[in-house]
Amino acid sequence: MCPLLIVLGDFMNIPNHVAIILDGNGRWAKSKGMPRTYGHTVGAKNVETICRAANEMGVKYITMYAFSTENWSRPDDEVSALMKLLGEYIKTCMKTAKKDNLRVRFIGDLSKLDDKLQAAIKDLEEYSSQFTGLTLTIAINYGSRDEMIRGIKSLCKDSVDGKISIDDIDEKTFSSYLDTKDIPDPDFMIRTSGEQRLSNYLLWQLAYAEFYFTSVPWPEFTPEELKKAIEEYDKRNRRFGGI
Repeated sequence: MCPLLIVLGDFMNIPNHVAIILDGNGRWAKSKGMPRTYGHTVGAKNVETICRAANEMGVKYITMYAFSTENWSRPDDEVSALMKLLGEYIKTCMKTAKKDNLRVRFIGDLSKLDDKLQAAIKDLEEYSSQFTGLTLTIAINYGSRDEMIRGIKSLCKDSVDGKISIDDIDEKTFSSYLDTKDIPDPDFMIRTSGEQRLSNYLLWQLAYAEFYFTSVPWPEFTPEELKKAIEEYDKRNRRFGGI
């Protein structure tokens, strides 16, 4: 265990669920004179490091924004490399899940992925469902507006089919039609690499979350940087509209 993290959970208010936008992989690689794909490879390796550190701190859920609905507009070679990297990560994650007692889930419109990748995702979700430690949710082909539209369509269909009454629709009902229906909303959102926007990420779920923006690119976001972020979270007075 990292010495900086050993007693952190005993003295601080630790968020239950941390959402992270993994930003800066390509720019970091370019600054090193390397191709953008190198940054994505290093960034993927950092997922395990940060998940392990978060688990040691007492975080129960992490949701990571890996590939958005808008990312399909990137150059074809970069998209292909990202999909290949995802497939390789899933294979590695089978071993990581067992080693770290990690449950892995995926959100987003997975139907857009190729059949082989969809099958690998299903296998990983089923295999890791037995583990009881940190729950890692990976957002692939995810966009919050797309998620809400898909949820609204499903809700409307159920209403037409008589499965739900319009009078019964409230925030809780709507949440149950979202990709994140099985996990609590995030308490804390971290975005790396300096950008200060949500980029269509968990717009409904982050309604009451605290936001933290850092200039550190994702490949350089260490357990010490995570500790720094959670120290900032601990300082904030979360009143949820109270006085």
